[in-house]
Amino acid sequence: MSTMSEMMMSMPTMKDGMPGMAEMDMTAMQACIEACSACEQACVMCADADMGEGMGKCASMCTMCADVCNTMMRMMMRPMGYDMAAMMSMLEATMAMCKACADECMMHADMSEHCKMCAQACMECMMACETMLMSMKSMA
Repeated sequence: MSTMSEMMMSMPTMKDGMPGMAEMDMTAMQACIEACSACEQACVMCADADMGEGMGKCASMCTMCADVCNTMMRMMMRPMGYDMAAMMSMLEATMAMCKACADECMMHADMSEHCKMCAQACMECMMACETMLMSMKSMA
């Protein structure tokens, strides 16, 4: 069990059996948190490289995607404020932003390795968010 999983299980909502959180798929949540973190990092680095290459739109998309992934990750790490509808909406928004960023980066993937890697991180994040969303829908 990872440190993050252990910390989540030690949260009062988990110990006290807060409705919804006690049944949460912690493996899917951990994978989603890790994918959001990896995507955020890839997007920040891609945006920086894009600026040096004069690719303003791609840089902007990557910056927005990094911000959305960071917010999603932080929401999952705060179970005391858990709200299923808000969490599910944010997962959908994160998936949409990751898809948009991946699509933009793929337009430059042939000439830019960092865009190719960023697009891959975005797709992995999108899939992890989808898995988490499906897990939550099965609880509702």
